[in-house]
Amino acid sequence: MPTKRRRVQAEGNEKETDEKKISGIHKENDLVSSKYFQGQRQRHLSDFYNKSCIDLAKSFLGQILVRRLPDGTELRGRIVETESYLGGEDEASHSRGGKRTERNVAMYMKPGTIYVYQIYGMYFCMNVSSQGDGAAVLLRSLEPIEGLDTMRKFRNVKRNLQKPLKDKELCNGPSKLCQAFAIEKNFDRQDLVNDQSTWLEAGPEIPDEDIVCCARIGISNAGEWTRKPLRFYIKDNKFVSVRDKTAETTVQK
Repeated sequence: MPTKRRRVQAEGNEKETDEKKISGIHKENDLVSSKYFQGQRQRHLSDFYNKSCIDLAKSFLGQILVRRLPDGTELRGRIVETESYLGGEDEASHSRGGKRTERNVAMYMKPGTIYVYQIYGMYFCMNVSSQGDGAAVLLRSLEPIEGLDTMRKFRNVKRNLQKPLKDKELCNGPSKLCQAFAIEKNFDRQDLVNDQSTWLEAGPEIPDEDIVCCARIGISNAGEWTRKPLRFYIKDNKFVSVRDKTAETTVQK
């Protein structure tokens, strides 16, 4: 009887283990832990993205972008710089005036949807939709924290220079981070909540006194929107693409 009891108990444990493998997910508040996330790593769920564009852009700071490659390699980078594009009213947005096209449809999809567009015919930029029609947040810079050698390899494919890239040069710009994470047009319209190759993990919340608010980069011919403080970055972080020292002096003390 003891042998039979142990066998039944073992079979029950195996069944429970199999069920966990199938589900792979344990929910906790607005985060999720899965078999892909080791230790304390937790994946953000839909509630995290369901914010206004500006609030989401600030909330992204400190969070971890994860890219899982086909061979199982995982790349991680902490988001240190973002820009908000507020939709129809924003003259610098791809959705200005309520414009809807095949290219920008992801901007009108549910919060947490990836919007990838191409620039100069060869580079890509990654955005994430927020609350508000046509509103999205551009990811501008990451602090690379895992898989740097792989990131460097991906970046070098697009470079003719032989000089090795410094760590701070790997992801300090929107197209650079897409190169480093091998993110291209096929990621457009993917959902960060459910996608198995790209997601966000929880990182530390950045206090307001450490967030710099300033004008966006490369905006022209957009009237007053050219100067609006819709770019956000972590103060004194060396992985930011471009620092605005004037704006830094006005950060809350």
